[in-house]
Amino acid sequence: MLIHPEQPACVLVEQFDLTTEAVHPLLEGVEEKLLSVLRWAREYLCRPHPELGRKGPVCPFAQASLDRGMFYLAVHRGETVEPGALDELLMTYRDWFRQLPPTSGPAAQFKTILLTLPDVPQTEANAVVDATQERLKPQYVAEGLMIGEFHSGPPDKAGLWNLDFRPLYSPVPLLAIRHMVSSDFPFLADDPGSVATYLRLFGANTPPALRSRVAAAANEFGLPAPHPAPVTPRPPVPQLADQQGAAAS
Repeated sequence: MLIHPEQPACVLVEQFDLTTEAVHPLLEGVEEKLLSVLRWAREYLCRPHPELGRKGPVCPFAQASLDRGMFYLAVHRGETVEPGALDELLMTYRDWFRQLPPTSGPAAQFKTILLTLPDVPQTEANAVVDATQERLKPQYVAEGLMIGEFHSGPPDKAGLWNLDFRPLYSPVPLLAIRHMVSSDFPFLADDPGSVATYLRLFGANTPPALRSRVAAAANEFGLPAPHPAPVTPRPPVPQLADQQGAAAS
């Protein structure tokens, strides 16, 4: 378990913390709910789904995050949530997220913090999660981060490959913090500020499958069209005959 260096009430739970006999006071009474989140990650996020509409797991990054020990659970206790206090708590975890290693490089994309709300009744939790995500998304995106909403509703957002699928289901209401990646564009395409941030971060490295959509959005919002990064040609590979000739000489 990781304890925030300045705010000891903020902790990050790692997988093995839930299997030890000594339980942190913050987790008392909700251990099974947190274990259900880990099971959900392994059995839902890390596996294919018949309604997903594409091959591969529901979340392409979850398995690597779990395997690398970068899948962290945070907990907010209490049956009621005040929006301002929740926003401030998420800011604390957002800033801490940036400081957790690795802070740069390709491996950083596997780092995630899931702030769970295990005590909030489902009748209220779904609305709290959805409203918080909508409220904070612009700020997170502007900083190159994503904040995702998950609950048992599930959230009404459709899947990218099957519009009838609702992929953001989770057994416990939670908000997930992670780095933005180049494949996130469909989640950002309807907002000019978000598109501008995406172009700044990934414009030259937009995935080929998304280039036409990114260019169309840039044109719609009057933003500079992205230009693919130049491809450096590889040196020619010697033919087998040339290699044999060189060896013979």
